[in-house]
Amino acid sequence: MEKEVRKDAFAIQSGAGIDELLDYARQADRAFVAQLERFPLVRLRIRYPDLEPIRRRRMERLVAAASALRRAPWRGLRAAARACYSATEFETMVAQHLGLYADEVHALGGSVRPAALVAPLRAPLRAMMRKQAGSLAREVAELLYRRPMR
Repeated sequence: MEKEVRKDAFAIQSGAGIDELLDYARQADRAFVAQLERFPLVRLRIRYPDLEPIRRRRMERLVAAASALRRAPWRGLRAAARACYSATEFETMVAQHLGLYADEVHALGGSVRPAALVAPLRAPLRAMMRKQAGSLAREVAELLYRRPMR
């Protein structure tokens, strides 16, 4: 999870283009895979043709949202979010981002070898992540939009 947070933070803060962000993500993936090499029974051979279209959509949406929030006339996440999005739009955007992340994790699950280790878990994990994405998005929108500003 820390790896994903670093990749998203880089996408938000760097101002890099999507291709640069995908390259950064590949570098982070390589470091992660190198750490997995210590476990001889599990191999991760990332299938980028399956993964990168999802990752690209997620990063494009993340960069667009971050850009909109930075352009807002007010500073602070709550004020910027309120200036740029309705509560429903913001909740939908967060849920879509987290849903794409669930799809990304699902795609990565297909890269684990031997695949039989994770095959029974892939669909339930994706479903659980998508359900939690909606719940988390509602909580974030509630926090930003329904609590009074101080």
